[in-house]
Amino acid sequence: MQGLDQLKYDADGLIPAIVQDADTGEVLMMAYMNKTSLAESIRTGRTHFWSRSRRKYWMKGESSGHVQEIREILVDCDADTLLIRAKQHGAACHEGYKTCFFRAYDAAEGQWQTQGTRLFDPQQVYGSK
Repeated sequence: MQGLDQLKYDADGLIPAIVQDADTGEVLMMAYMNKTSLAESIRTGRTHFWSRSRRKYWMKGESSGHVQEIREILVDCDADTLLIRAKQHGAACHEGYKTCFFRAYDAAEGQWQTQGTRLFDPQQVYGSK
């Protein structure tokens, strides 16, 4: 996997990864990967990331069962951002929505409005946080 060394990681060894639904093109989420999580994603065919807030390696769906099967991994022209096209099983968002991008700004109201339907209750999956 020497091609992973050609990517431009930030000072913390991370690279942003945008996950897109392989069938619909909908953007599901954005997270960070390091070389280890990217290599593991390639090896298993499922997305793995590095959590900056928890300082921890994790596999998408390890708690919820809502995994992402990788169909294709692309890199942008600057080699500093990844685009992962995946088949999403269940919700991508830890708040229970299909996508993490479930709020749209309503300029008339001056606030964020929730769009979409929750697919699961996060309290039942993760408990109280």
